[in-house]
Amino acid sequence: MFALVDCNNFYASCERVFAPALRRRPVVVLSNNDGCVIARSAESKELGIPMGAPFHEVRQLAVDQGVAVFSSNYALYGDMSRRVMQTLALHAPRMEIYSIDEAFLDLTGLPDPVGFARQLRATVLRWTGIPVSIGIAPSKTLAKAANRLAKKNAAFEGVLFLAAEDQVTTALRDLAVEDVWGIGRRWGERLRGLGLTTALRLREADPERIRRRFNLVLSRTVLELRGVSCLALDEVEAASKSLLVSRSFGAKVTELADLVSAVTHHASRAAERLREQNLAASHVTIFLHTNPFDRTAPFRHDSSTHALHRPSQDSGLLLHHALDGLRRLYRPDCRYQKAGVMLLGLTPADRIQPSLLDPAGDRREGRRRELMRALDRINRAMGRDCLRYGAAGFGHRHWQPRAEYRSRAYTTRWQELPLARAG
Repeated sequence: MFALVDCNNFYASCERVFAPALRRRPVVVLSNNDGCVIARSAESKELGIPMGAPFHEVRQLAVDQGVAVFSSNYALYGDMSRRVMQTLALHAPRMEIYSIDEAFLDLTGLPDPVGFARQLRATVLRWTGIPVSIGIAPSKTLAKAANRLAKKNAAFEGVLFLAAEDQVTTALRDLAVEDVWGIGRRWGERLRGLGLTTALRLREADPERIRRRFNLVLSRTVLELRGVSCLALDEVEAASKSLLVSRSFGAKVTELADLVSAVTHHASRAAERLREQNLAASHVTIFLHTNPFDRTAPFRHDSSTHALHRPSQDSGLLLHHALDGLRRLYRPDCRYQKAGVMLLGLTPADRIQPSLLDPAGDRREGRRRELMRALDRINRAMGRDCLRYGAAGFGHRHWQPRAEYRSRAYTTRWQELPLARAG
């Protein structure tokens, strides 16, 4: 028996945790550079603000209707996600973290899964301030469908157990085939062409016919909709094969110094994430591109990949290769919109093969690891970027994305912790 726990309007709910006055007020969260709407509260959805809408198209509506607008605050959302997942892990025997705001739980053997789900929902809300919906079913695909209904229908009070055959039939009859987990628009169009317009009709299809016309994955979806579990709980997170850090600039960048600052920031952040995952990279890729929609200048998308002599997680070494690639790619006549650093060939840092021909290199690598541990320890204790490479620059950086509406980092920065005053 599976349960899918999904945080309701997660980004908007995170903003509300530390601003209780927003509980009944419409809220939207914007993408990087305050470009598009990427999250909406229920009240914003009722106003007709569409997901993905460019903010400039709905700005006046937001002003007229008193919508609270926030720039994306990923430090806050990541930390609130961690708190929710820790709460779930304390109460569930087995768990698979599916995304930043979703997790599958294994409820096999529980005598009262609905009672457990209601208590868990109340605990998550009490401990973190984040409302969640929980769908329960014999398969992960049905649990996804149950969660969708639990979230949309207030009569279920946030929890729905799809067990009885008539319940499952009713639920799948009203679910469009493209809204079934894992299908999407492209497969949905093909299935509709075969007359399989709803999840119920897909459930009644012949799995073998579906396998021949599509693939094994979709035939398993048919079985999952029948309550046959084909997808096990994945408790071990797959090792990353690559790591990317990139951002669109807040304004077009033409100066090499500004690009150096941006790439230094991206490479440092990528190396930090490598060390958090105890990984090392064997290749460094740097890329730059201009605005593809600017008709006044030709579009350029350039990249350069450098191979390291041995995998490393050292910020200085990775930065050296990234900046070398940047200087090779830079063109002073270009107005750049975005830069990024990608680390490839990731391998566990404790499994790097020592060199018989370069013992001095092994000693240097050992000293570098000690230096990086000290760097990370100081930045954890004193605040991110307390120690950083000078090439990242100081003060305001012209390349930084726009974030005019960003809330404070309530849970991750000492100087921005919320204050409570008594009397």
